[in-house]
Amino acid sequence: MIKIYHNPRCRKSREGLQILQESGKDFEIIEYLKESLSFDEVKAILNLLNIPPNKLLRKNEAVWKEHFKGKIMSDEDIIASMVKFPKLIERPIVINKEKAIIGRPTEAIKQIL
Repeated sequence: MIKIYHNPRCRKSREGLQILQESGKDFEIIEYLKESLSFDEVKAILNLLNIPPNKLLRKNEAVWKEHFKGKIMSDEDIIASMVKFPKLIERPIVINKEKAIIGRPTEAIKQIL
């Protein structure tokens, strides 16, 4: 089943959700700000995306600037920060079986449908 890691307050995430709705395919919405992700879940998403943790990180978020900016952090530290502060996770993320993509630009979502 297709999954979208979604933040309803984010315009790009809403646009990504619309693409999935228009596709007519079944999908699951995971509001990751409400349903906290575990360390292992974030790590699994990163593995599917085939990117390092810093590429999934929203560095313009206030929480990043206040708590982490300028610090030297391991990949594990970055993942732990995303688990603690899920707003730091880039969105939307769409997973279709063993493929995943960050929906920025949102049109990229169509590549894995």
